[in-house]
Amino acid sequence: MQTLEKKIMDRIRGRGPITFADFMKIALYDPDAGYYRSEKPRIGRDGDFYTSSHLHSAFGSMIGKQVEEMWELMDRPGDFSLVELGAGEGYVCLDLMKSLSGRDFYQALKYSIIERSPAVSVRQKQLLEGFQDKVTWLSSLSEAGDIRGCIFSNELIDAFPVHLVQMEDELKEVWVDVDSGGLKEVLLPPSTRDLADYLKEFPSVWQRGYRTEVNLGIRDWLRDVNDRLKQGFILTIDYGYTGRDYYSEERDRGTLMCYFRHQLSENPLENIGEQDITAHVNFSSLRKWGEALGLKTTGFCSQGAFLVSLGIDDEVKRLSPDSADFPFELARIKKLILPQGMGESHMVLAQNKGLESPRLRGFSISNRMRHL
Repeated sequence: MQTLEKKIMDRIRGRGPITFADFMKIALYDPDAGYYRSEKPRIGRDGDFYTSSHLHSAFGSMIGKQVEEMWELMDRPGDFSLVELGAGEGYVCLDLMKSLSGRDFYQALKYSIIERSPAVSVRQKQLLEGFQDKVTWLSSLSEAGDIRGCIFSNELIDAFPVHLVQMEDELKEVWVDVDSGGLKEVLLPPSTRDLADYLKEFPSVWQRGYRTEVNLGIRDWLRDVNDRLKQGFILTIDYGYTGRDYYSEERDRGTLMCYFRHQLSENPLENIGEQDITAHVNFSSLRKWGEALGLKTTGFCSQGAFLVSLGIDDEVKRLSPDSADFPFELARIKKLILPQGMGESHMVLAQNKGLESPRLRGFSISNRMRHL
């Protein structure tokens, strides 16, 4: 039996069943054996999944273009903070820095990476060795102080622990208990009234057996971000839906997924600490809770539309058709923007604080924020 599984079972035997949200938190973030505390690579060929930044350097270059425009809209301050939460292996930072080096904005840019895993920080620092005079590593957002600039994340919120709920005669929550064979799911009354309140905010027609996720962590995260951001933007990229699409009648099994060695699984109670566990993001909750805090919604669209708006086609033009790598590079850029890849599955949301109706180029082709 895996060490982390035994740790969870011992806790349940001592204190009783735990919510799925608590289970997911332990499985991903346990300081000794959680998935995101592991020293082994999580992303890329040797990991369990790919992110946009691993597909092609053009992704980081386009983020750099958008952030530079944010700096322009803020009247080109002498210090502009770009804070990345959950930077993975550091490729967005690397490609962004390379694309901006030598520009006026580069002199004003101060890049901070928030990373809680010492092992991941070591790999990031090795990758970014040439830019360590521009990049600072912090273990929490609170260490960043007052931020004027942009808080950026790519595939961060999907890894927040989620509550699983299921409709029976009344609303039930999925808890994790122990039986003779290991861990099992049990349906029990909700652990908090916040779950029922949440479902009133994002209603759906639920039939018996309908199961889905509730990400309450987004609300707390937004509070922390709002406390730190004094002026500027929040740029969030992740796979997800509007609330209406997320809780549609046909999506009756939710969106929870597990990734283990590039294989998709729907069983989070196996390979504990060895597999990623994720759920799609309800972007409507980001807008609703953000606006309640005073954050203004700037734009919302698919990743494909966002990258095309920023001129990713220019990156294609720079590729040499005669190069042996041309078909490979072109295919990877297409995965970033086409519906069959990440172009439609991943969405981009921009929010702002302390600015008067800024317009960002990334949403010039498509802006679906009225659908949120």
